[in-house]
Amino acid sequence: MVRRSVTAVALAFSEYPLSLLGIDDAAPGETVIPFLDVQPRSNMLYWQELKSWITPNKDVFAVSHYGKADVDVATWRLEISGLVHKPRTLSLADIRARPRKSIVATLECSGNSSNPGFMGAIGNIKWTGTPLAPLLKECAPLDRAVETVFFGADEKTEKIRDQEFPQNFARSLSIRDALRGDILLAYEMNGEPLAKEHGAPLRLVVPGWFGIAWVKWLTRIELLDRRYMSKYMAREYVTIRGEEHNGKTIWRETSVGPMDVKSIVARVVRQEDGSLRITGAAWTDGTPLKAVELRIDENNWVPAGLDTRQRSKFAWTFWEATWKSPTSGEHTLVSRAIDAEGRVQPPSDDPSIKLKRTYWEANQQWVRKIRI
Repeated sequence: MVRRSVTAVALAFSEYPLSLLGIDDAAPGETVIPFLDVQPRSNMLYWQELKSWITPNKDVFAVSHYGKADVDVATWRLEISGLVHKPRTLSLADIRARPRKSIVATLECSGNSSNPGFMGAIGNIKWTGTPLAPLLKECAPLDRAVETVFFGADEKTEKIRDQEFPQNFARSLSIRDALRGDILLAYEMNGEPLAKEHGAPLRLVVPGWFGIAWVKWLTRIELLDRRYMSKYMAREYVTIRGEEHNGKTIWRETSVGPMDVKSIVARVVRQEDGSLRITGAAWTDGTPLKAVELRIDENNWVPAGLDTRQRSKFAWTFWEATWKSPTSGEHTLVSRAIDAEGRVQPPSDDPSIKLKRTYWEANQQWVRKIRI
């Protein structure tokens, strides 16, 4: 059945173009087919209602590890210190007075899609703030500075080696990564001031990296000459993965950082002629997306039509396919994204992920089920 509709699938984008702002809704005479693998309603993106390229603020997930910090904007300051010749302290007004830049980037929790109850922790958002790199350069880092640490206002007492220490949430980037031109100190989200749950008054935006790196309630940036090893760098958000090598399993631990190659089937609409319009989203760490392919039941993979407008390298891309002659009964739909470097979104039993023992960085193909 899929073999007969390969041409239709390949031409789906030109026949049924995605709208300028997102995915067309069901037209009169069309119906949305619900998935049998129902996604729980929660404070995050609900895939079956995905239509807009930009995710409304109300649908953007929010995760915190030490609770939501209560920051007084009037007294709030950002300190830049450590291994710099010219340390600085800035108010929010100082930061807003600096060059303004906006970027659309997909924010994804590194645990997204780790289980059926947590599959909407993602959103595509327009972030506005000031670039980090020029500010760091103005502070004149010492030559031996190699690490940039970002501290939030949220805090908790942690037990470390049987002793208790007050800790602020913090994550770090190498100074090379921190000096990327696309990293922002953001104070607006989709044209509105940051809400408390999203890190007001200032948060870090690291396009192409999982959300754990996007430190909220930012208060301090410190440059170091060695690796920063806090709980959320060295002990949590560390992926444990096994790799078969010469008959042995080698286990390695890696810090959660750049996003993976990933996609999902988001909506299925029955059209008036009986065909199905299947739409979804795909995203990467900023590496160009080469293709998205769709598989129906156990048939061959066929190409989906991509929204080819390059609106932002760090944003998700919508895709669409048409199943011309669907048959009645239960069916499975699964997509896989492929990037320009040849990385393919793997099935759950692929050697690259089958021995992964932590839920972070879950980029397996996600099988959706429908009944016609």
